[in-house]
Amino acid sequence: MKKKIVPCIAFLFVVFMMIPALSASAAVFNIDFETKSKGIYMANLDTDTVVYEKDADLRLEPASCTKIMTYVVAVEHINDLEGTKITVSDYIEPTLTGTGSSMAGVITGEELTALQLLSLMMVPSGNDASLVLAEYVGGLETGATGEEAVKNFVQMMNDKAAELGLSNTHFNNPHGLHDDEHYTTASDLYQITKYALTLPHFSDITSQTFYTLPATNKSAKSRTVYTTNKMISENTADNPYYYQYAKGIKTGSHDQAGYCLVSSAVYDGYTYICVTLGAPSLDANGNEMEERGEMIDSKNLYRWAFTTLEQKDIIKSTDMIAEVKIDYVWNQDRLLLSPEKDFSTILPSDVDPSSVMVTTHLPEKVEAPVKKGDVIGTATLSYANQELTTINLVAAESMEKSELLQIGSVMKDIFSSLWFIIIASVIGVLLIVYITLTLLYKNKKKKMRKVKKYRKM
Repeated sequence: MKKKIVPCIAFLFVVFMMIPALSASAAVFNIDFETKSKGIYMANLDTDTVVYEKDADLRLEPASCTKIMTYVVAVEHINDLEGTKITVSDYIEPTLTGTGSSMAGVITGEELTALQLLSLMMVPSGNDASLVLAEYVGGLETGATGEEAVKNFVQMMNDKAAELGLSNTHFNNPHGLHDDEHYTTASDLYQITKYALTLPHFSDITSQTFYTLPATNKSAKSRTVYTTNKMISENTADNPYYYQYAKGIKTGSHDQAGYCLVSSAVYDGYTYICVTLGAPSLDANGNEMEERGEMIDSKNLYRWAFTTLEQKDIIKSTDMIAEVKIDYVWNQDRLLLSPEKDFSTILPSDVDPSSVMVTTHLPEKVEAPVKKGDVIGTATLSYANQELTTINLVAAESMEKSELLQIGSVMKDIFSSLWFIIIASVIGVLLIVYITLTLLYKNKKKKMRKVKKYRKM
């Protein structure tokens, strides 16, 4: 049953076909500035609301942003990050020599904890650290080493991507160096990052501006490495990309991928994640560009979000937003419905929640008994022709069934059914025929008695 309900103070209800719910609320808004990145996906982490996207499903190389998934797989396969010691094998250095890799400076034969390697991978974007972790984890079950172990690890990365439901992501290495079969999308990388943020140490490590590695068996002195993320590095006159509310997360770049960045920012109780992929890194002559378009895009998008968007309460579980016919209840034939849970989302600051459209999708009727909280239908919430979410509508109260009313309804259905009418009609006709024949027979018998009496006279 679809109803069109007149606009009221709280909500405007309309009749519309229900659209399947999205995994994340979508409320993509327009911006008034140009962006340089090929693929962008920005979402509010508090409500999982997408606020801006640009070719978010375009397959692009993520460069060193790959290491976010490397972090995920490593952490999920190493039980004791601080207690597990890993020795840098002689496979690492020759494998990366001549690749133009960013390096953390690990030394062959050096013993490092898994946690130290994670920091060396994420802060200075060490390809060597990522390869050490990949070789170690990839050989845990099979005892493989070198290239074979790394291939095992890459398969784990792809398995994890599949587990997360990412159909546009495929990895061919753990560090992000160029490979035609190594790709993801801005939206997929957001999902990977959102998942990574639930894992131990990820947020702390990726928000560090530097990391100091203490002395090891191969180095008597401590070593300090610095972040590649200029959005969180020191605020100086020669760093136009610094943003005081930024909290990480991972940079990436090479000639084929361009400049890439996954970042987060927190301000006034709001947390956003922004993925920017494929900003130009080479000019028309093939020279490396100094301008970091991915950071300019991210910084502009954060400023826009923090100044023009805010979280608004759209619907509460106590709101009665629909009703449906109910059978077999004394003195009541309508059941009130309310949302299963509260819903809030990010909207432009000047938008009133009443402009959110609520579309109900309900059955024609329900039958008692009904318990409070039983799911009866759904409601789709949308703004500016974009679906925000779909929520369940539940019974606002319990209603008991009247057996007497049910019996009466059954009898009514029987008496009004076509078969009953046909059978009753046939019985009626037969009864009339029977009565008619009986009367005729009695009348004939009476006449015969009169004739018989006359003859005797």
